[in-house]
Amino acid sequence: MAELNYNHLRYFQAVAHEGNLTRAAARLNVSQSAVSTQIRHLEERLGQTLFERRGRSLYLTEAGRIALDHADAIFATGQELLATLQQSGAQRQALRIGSLATLSRNFQLTFLRPVLRRPDVEVILRSGSAAELFSALAALHLDLVLTNQPPPADALTSFVVQRLDEQTLSLIGVPGLCPPDLSLADRLTRSALILPTAASSLRMGFDALMDRLDVRPQIVAEVDDMAMMRLLAREGIGLAVLPPIVVRDELANGALIESAQLPTLTETFYGVSVERRFPNPLLAELMHDPA
Repeated sequence: MAELNYNHLRYFQAVAHEGNLTRAAARLNVSQSAVSTQIRHLEERLGQTLFERRGRSLYLTEAGRIALDHADAIFATGQELLATLQQSGAQRQALRIGSLATLSRNFQLTFLRPVLRRPDVEVILRSGSAAELFSALAALHLDLVLTNQPPPADALTSFVVQRLDEQTLSLIGVPGLCPPDLSLADRLTRSALILPTAASSLRMGFDALMDRLDVRPQIVAEVDDMAMMRLLAREGIGLAVLPPIVVRDELANGALIESAQLPTLTETFYGVSVERRFPNPLLAELMHDPA
């Protein structure tokens, strides 16, 4: 049985990412006919059509999408091999971290602080949706994903999930909105509230708490970004349901205060990686040196 020609695979990967033969040929510095020939040879070798043409653009078939997943993983592994072995045993200098776009910036900073001031380390931080980040992690483009959402079960990817921190949620607002000597139920009933959106696990827990307390909350805003919740709380729009780390600086200087804890509600922060033959030693050091 003939072996796979990885030169064919490299040309296919370029076309798949560019979506156009002309752009792929320019990127590879070869002729368009050479690219077409390489793609045709790969399709013959695999026995599958990898692209379908729509106008001037090329779109992956189902077989093409599967092939691209493997191509990305193969070439990412090759780059990892070079980066790891060509440094004669020295630690890798790049640490590639993905972070959920809505995750607390203060938590990210706290987690990364042990390596941020090191002169021999470059931190590459990418934000995005959970689907984007876990896909990049599976393709070995990231070393770690920081998230408050555990990854979906996937039999094809060996995700390694480590719990990094857990924080009790609180009602947080400007001092004028936080009168003392109120019960939690009274505070929740009388206050305008800034809440996570309905689809989040935090919101589901909060709604369950409202049911137990028999409280009908006054919702002034529903937000899926903790940074925006922090800003709204600072503006005095209402009391925000947040983990205190999100507003650590404002709590320290008195701009915001913790009106009440919600002891049954917690946010958990996770670090998600994948099993690798050559794991990044910087990552191992960071995971065993929590801030």
